[in-house]
Amino acid sequence: MFNRLFRLSSYSAATLVLVILAAIFGVLYYYARDAIHDFGFWHFITTSTWEVGEDDEGGVFGGLIPILGTLFSTGIAMLFAVPIAMGIAVFLTEISPEKLKAPVGIAIELLAAIPSIIYGMWGLFYFGPILQKLFGGQSNSLLTAGLVLGIMVIPFMAAISRDAINTTPSVLKESAYAMGATRFEVVKDVIFPYAKRGIIGSMILSLGRALGETMAVAFVIGGVFRFPHSLTQPTISIPVLLANNFAEAGDLELSAMFYMALILFGISFITITIAKFFFLKDQK
Repeated sequence: MFNRLFRLSSYSAATLVLVILAAIFGVLYYYARDAIHDFGFWHFITTSTWEVGEDDEGGVFGGLIPILGTLFSTGIAMLFAVPIAMGIAVFLTEISPEKLKAPVGIAIELLAAIPSIIYGMWGLFYFGPILQKLFGGQSNSLLTAGLVLGIMVIPFMAAISRDAINTTPSVLKESAYAMGATRFEVVKDVIFPYAKRGIIGSMILSLGRALGETMAVAFVIGGVFRFPHSLTQPTISIPVLLANNFAEAGDLELSAMFYMALILFGISFITITIAKFFFLKDQK
């Protein structure tokens, strides 16, 4: 009796996840139907205009700028975060003295636990002005948003990569050292190849988090609906567009924003699916 109840509850929980996922997609598609019908797909993602019609009815809406803002800010974040996160993971597993592993590990966990709005406030009042003095332009910019995002995803990437590296059998590393390999060669030729699936998975999971981040980016990206001609100019991303305009949108604009949310959902879903593929393949 207990086994049947346990099996039924497990199946129900698994089914509930699929139902919720399908429900989210269904709601987004339902409310995006008008925009999909009026603008199509290719025209919508290649149009850089976002103009509301008279009396908040009608208008011309295109998602090119927020899509590019999301992709560019996420790309900057990953370029900044990957080498630092890999350095932290290697340090914690292969180089750090035992007395430093716990403090550094705790610091990484604390960074992961900080609410995103605090990162945004820090970027707005402190980090952004520093970047403005160094590179010019505006303090609220694509560069600031990308670097703040990078700082946010470093703890997740470092923690998962550390766990993946720790799965490397000691006998492989000891054999490489016995053959005269240096520590760098062991990391490059033994540890990274063995743990590469987990490391790649950590990067993709961090990418998925960066794609959907809202509050921190809303503080520092500028929220301006225009294409940035340099990294130090402001722009807008999909989550920021939704957060800023959702409450005051008319019918067609609201549908266009649901369309943007559907596109972001698709990008995030594909990203997480790829991540799961790497994790499952790593376990075979």
